[in-house]
Amino acid sequence: MSGPAVTTTKEWRGPFYPEKLPAKEMLAFYGEHFRSVEINNSFYRVPKSEVVQNWAQTVLEDFQFVMKAPSRIAHFKRLKDVGQETEYFISVADHLRDRFGASLFQFPPNFKKDMERLQAFVDLLLERLPVATEFRQGSWFDDEARDCLRAGYLTMWSAHKDDDTEEEEALEFGSTAHWGHLRLRGSEYRDEEMQSWAQRVLEQERKGAFVFFKCEDEGFGPRPARRFLGPAWN
Repeated sequence: MSGPAVTTTKEWRGPFYPEKLPAKEMLAFYGEHFRSVEINNSFYRVPKSEVVQNWAQTVLEDFQFVMKAPSRIAHFKRLKDVGQETEYFISVADHLRDRFGASLFQFPPNFKKDMERLQAFVDLLLERLPVATEFRQGSWFDDEARDCLRAGYLTMWSAHKDDDTEEEEALEFGSTAHWGHLRLRGSEYRDEEMQSWAQRVLEQERKGAFVFFKCEDEGFGPRPARRFLGPAWN
């Protein structure tokens, strides 16, 4: 599944949404063009249960939401004593029911490997819901951390592109679960880059993967998502 990272409102009018499309119809319109979306707002504030229920009722049956976990869990508390916050986030995400694809826990670049915290987190989530982790500090990328995630069926994929240097770095590529989650953060991709990433995803031999592209104020996001879907899956 591929899509832009988030949906927006006024910035995407014209480039993606029809100019006069009411805001309440945007999610349904988006769902007609893509099969998944990454919800970024939940990183700052967990939505109310009734809002999440409405999302689920608005899209088609095969549409999937990926909800980004709150910053309080991943950034501020860094997995330390996060049982209460995690339980609340899970309880809200559960209202998506069959439309729930996964949750994304993104960690800050200066968060170094801490196996005690990771193990406690995995034990808390075990078999509860699909979880993607995005670690951005190199100490996490070893067999010990991978084995811990694999035992809990959590996946670990991470990639980004630095728009200043135009260099793309795959901090970790290869899933520790039967599915994958990949975030491509560059503002532009050449055809050969797009084909390369599509091939790398297909070579993982997983049951499926969520692939999201960076959302720009100019409504850039849908363009690379459509291009990726073409050579990869059609």
